[in-house]
Amino acid sequence: MPLTLFNTLGRKKQLFKPLDKKEVGMYTCGPTVYWYQHIGNLRSYIFADILKRVLLYNHFKVKQIINVTDVGHLTSDADEGEDKMEKAAAREGKTAGEIANYYFKVFREDLKKLNIIQPWKWTKATEHIQEQIDLIRVIEKKGFTYKTNDGIYFDTSKFRDYGKLALLKKEGLQAGKRIAVGDKKNVTDFALWKFSLGKKRQQEWESPWGIGFPGWHIECSAMAIKYLGKQFDIHTGGEDHIPIHHTNEIAQSEAAFGKKSWVKYWLHGSFLTFKGEKVSKSKGGLFTLSELEEKGFFAADYRYFCLTGHYRSQLEFSLENLTSAKNSLQRIKNIIAELEDEGKINQKYLKKFEQAINDDLNMPHALEVLWELVRDKNATGKLQTIKRMDEVFGLDLLEKDSVEIPIDIALLVEEREKARKEKDWKKADELRQKILEKGFKVDDTNEESKVSKI
Repeated sequence: MPLTLFNTLGRKKQLFKPLDKKEVGMYTCGPTVYWYQHIGNLRSYIFADILKRVLLYNHFKVKQIINVTDVGHLTSDADEGEDKMEKAAAREGKTAGEIANYYFKVFREDLKKLNIIQPWKWTKATEHIQEQIDLIRVIEKKGFTYKTNDGIYFDTSKFRDYGKLALLKKEGLQAGKRIAVGDKKNVTDFALWKFSLGKKRQQEWESPWGIGFPGWHIECSAMAIKYLGKQFDIHTGGEDHIPIHHTNEIAQSEAAFGKKSWVKYWLHGSFLTFKGEKVSKSKGGLFTLSELEEKGFFAADYRYFCLTGHYRSQLEFSLENLTSAKNSLQRIKNIIAELEDEGKINQKYLKKFEQAINDDLNMPHALEVLWELVRDKNATGKLQTIKRMDEVFGLDLLEKDSVEIPIDIALLVEEREKARKEKDWKKADELRQKILEKGFKVDDTNEESKVSKI
């Protein structure tokens, strides 16, 4: 069954045809490890994981890289402000390396909880400084760079296709016409290498142009090219990367090696929103995964919630919506736990599932197929079919839940026990019903109540 993906480069669904028939090269924009990743960030990695799982399901080998930005990402994406790593180090009184290692460790623990498959390789920017310098020298030799008082810049006016990913129009973007750009020739020009300018940094290196550090964009190109080649299949990231970061990656990479399609397919995940606004670190980030766990949710609940929306559509978050996802996941796992293994596949439902996932990763439709299967009283081969589907869902649908009672359920039980002691039977019954709706039941004894999963 053909796999079609929506390519941001061209803004249309395209039949997926990798450069190599058997192996797919995939680069996923990773975290800047100066703080905790919030649930909006994590949605992007769930989307990339689903893509990877769909590729694996379609019998491709996947060579995936996720980068780790531990230097060079300034507080403004437009080459201005402080380095986020240096700022975090000063804030916490630690070295930049200590900051990076700690938040990267937390991030990897979050991915593990979310059942996200580890990449083939993690690539840290600080471990690839020479590769970045080498790539800048290639770009320099091709005549695309110039020097300012604060760094080496890419001249976007010399790259004819600049902005093709974001559909930017360069007319009217000359220096000084819209914003102050310092010594830059064009407002769209971007830094390849920044000078330290006499200000001692924790992270700085010698280069042919002076002591400094790499620009944010060059790291992704250098590491992708090193491990995936001068041309590869898929690049993923959030939709906020389209106008600047990914646009600049394309320009510098294609300028360096003359490839008109450095990456064949660009896939971008849409924002998680809260009350209609993008969830971002600048606005507080809403919740981390650990904070959701403290409220009685599991990582799988959030993963299921993300699957209820298409990756290219904004997804509105609320604790109510997450609770609904949690209850749905618990209900379907309870149903699956009662199924008998008939040792066969239901081809009818599997085909419908494959049509959904291969139609640009339509996970909401795939979930509908799953629910249709479990509710079909006449369907056979349910368990093995669900097992195949879960290779993509990644929800561990066939695993028996542990006896651990979530915090929110425990609090309801405690409240109900208090109502029983006060002989408030109406409230006790209402709380029993709430517990039941969340997938648990309460059996009363003379001494206390016992809670179990339905």
